[in-house]
Amino acid sequence: MSDVEVAKPNLVTCCRAFGGLPLGVIRPRRPDHGFLASLTDHGLPTATTTVEIITLPQRERMVPTPGIAEGVWRPALTPNLINAFIIRHPEATILVDPGVCVGVIDRAVADLPWILRIAVKPRRDVIDIRQALTLAEIDPATIDFALPTHLHWDHVAGLLDLPGLPVHLHRPEHAWMTSDRIAPQGGVRPALHNRPTTLYDLDGPPILTFSRTLDLFGDHSVTLVDLPGHTPASIGILAQTPTGPTLLAGDAIWSHTQIDHFRQKASYPGLLADADRDAAWQTLHRLHAIRHRVTIQPSHDHSVHP
Repeated sequence: MSDVEVAKPNLVTCCRAFGGLPLGVIRPRRPDHGFLASLTDHGLPTATTTVEIITLPQRERMVPTPGIAEGVWRPALTPNLINAFIIRHPEATILVDPGVCVGVIDRAVADLPWILRIAVKPRRDVIDIRQALTLAEIDPATIDFALPTHLHWDHVAGLLDLPGLPVHLHRPEHAWMTSDRIAPQGGVRPALHNRPTTLYDLDGPPILTFSRTLDLFGDHSVTLVDLPGHTPASIGILAQTPTGPTLLAGDAIWSHTQIDHFRQKASYPGLLADADRDAAWQTLHRLHAIRHRVTIQPSHDHSVHP
């Protein structure tokens, strides 16, 4: 458990989170068709190389579907995982969303407020990042850098067990994490403390429905795109694979069910997890608009496992 003071939801937010559940069942938030129609698809640039995406092994837990997608009741339970990925590019091997550390419940989850902890606490036998890499027969020494989609505990806690591994961070996300006296929940600052860090900006041209991008290698094989809402400056990673474009969407959505049914996260735990619900809702619209153009892989969705 960290001794860093962490952010906690106030009583009003907690009441809104629980109070919004019955309303979400009866009247889930409706799509903004005007906003959807206003989106421009800027197309995809042609990549000159492709990359390999490897989903690292993880154990699933079952969670109520209405907590994942507002007002969706079938199936009653949905598999949920803390996924991490490897991207292999000719120039670098990238660890995307480094997952969890050994003893993550005591080292990170214990920092969460109880009202959120009961919703997101992983299995005791959750696979930590080093074990996942071993099972996938990947030597941690071959990884060039980590690339979190955002700075929440379940996307960076694994760095606690990978000392010295460089990390690339979206500059405004890093500023959000460091600029306030109170830190994001769950050991985020300790995981990044004294770590070699490269900050980047999304200053490239729009692609698909995303207004800001960064071509990571200059060959359009790995492009970072803006997915704000879950955190102030969350990103997605658009990778050109031999089978077509795949978007690692982080926690912009928790499950593909949200895209299929066009539903936001339920108010509990969504109000406690998302930094800006309206921005997250607009991001969901951007994803829904391209659902037939790219394969979208949310970080907690079981469908990423073959």
